[in-house]
Amino acid sequence: MEGRRLTVVQLAPALDTGGVERSVLEVGAALAAAGHRSVVISGGGRLVPRLVEQGSEHIVRSIGQKSLLSLRHIGGLRRLFSEIQPDIVHARSRVPAWLAHFALKGMPSSMHFVTTVHGLNSPGRYSAIMTRGERVIAVSHTVRDYLIRHYEIDPLRIVVIPRGIDPEEFPYGHRPDEEWLNGFYAQYPQLAGAPLLTLPGRGTRLKGHKDAIDLVAALKNRGIETRLLLLGVVEPKRAAYVAELRRLIEERGLTDRVVLSEPRSDVRDVYAASALVLQLSNKPEAFGRTVIEALALCRPVLGYAQGGVGELLSELYPSGRVPFDDFGRLVERAAELLRLAPAIPPLRRYLLADMQRATLSLYDALVTGDHAALRSTYAMS
Repeated sequence: MEGRRLTVVQLAPALDTGGVERSVLEVGAALAAAGHRSVVISGGGRLVPRLVEQGSEHIVRSIGQKSLLSLRHIGGLRRLFSEIQPDIVHARSRVPAWLAHFALKGMPSSMHFVTTVHGLNSPGRYSAIMTRGERVIAVSHTVRDYLIRHYEIDPLRIVVIPRGIDPEEFPYGHRPDEEWLNGFYAQYPQLAGAPLLTLPGRGTRLKGHKDAIDLVAALKNRGIETRLLLLGVVEPKRAAYVAELRRLIEERGLTDRVVLSEPRSDVRDVYAASALVLQLSNKPEAFGRTVIEALALCRPVLGYAQGGVGELLSELYPSGRVPFDDFGRLVERAAELLRLAPAIPPLRRYLLADMQRATLSLYDALVTGDHAALRSTYAMS
């Protein structure tokens, strides 16, 4: 079926921000670049113009609401599928997956249902829909093992396709220019004068902000001066949590050493200006894109050895891995890395092009019935 133009419909709750949304755009761009038809159905969001610019079509449907009212969209989706005649229906979240599952009932078998599990959702009947795809894409071996442990799923239906980064967006050895540095330190003068630690993550205690603050305090007690940026923690709906963090910073005597910021679009330069990028989530994560973004820039990463973060650090930067909840070891390792961090080679794996190529190859194998290709599990590790 070489040269056949595929039609692929991806479904997501919305297109505002996050790993799911980024993957939708990345796969959509790859489909369009390869001459296929890419259609995305979602509730809309700020990323829609970019999606369309990259060559995809967008259809607005509120398919992400966790409510029985969402069932009203089943008929509409069925009509859309009849009109579009997709080769692949790819659901990336639970509510859209349930709606697509019901909408595809009685539709031609040539419409293949694929799901991607982006997170370690609580196991149960509601989450089990993500295992119903003809092929289930897991974004890491951590996710694959989680699915096998909690669901009755044939491991051969799971395809490991890790997320990837664009080396042009995160070039090896990149350093911010003087103009950016001057602007950054003018905005955050507290961060000047000592090695910068950066912990990126939304405003939730799951991201380990308290451990990062306590780490700076512990290093200070050892006579090691550092600064800390909690990048992306300030969000309109997280005011109470931000206030809680500010109180903790004041209690630790760190008001002149720690900055809380809103999400920024220049994370590449922030990471590149950092002596250490932290990944201290107290709950296992499915992947950990921050790890590969920072390492791609040749910046050391320090994180807990659990979930997808631990998986990536074990393979790519073992020196940055510490046992979860071992704060003493965290402080020791931070001091070691600040003194002399091991060399970081250019990233040869976890590249965006690899993820895009593997996903499109999976689509093609389903449509062509290439059983040999379907039996092989794509993995980068």
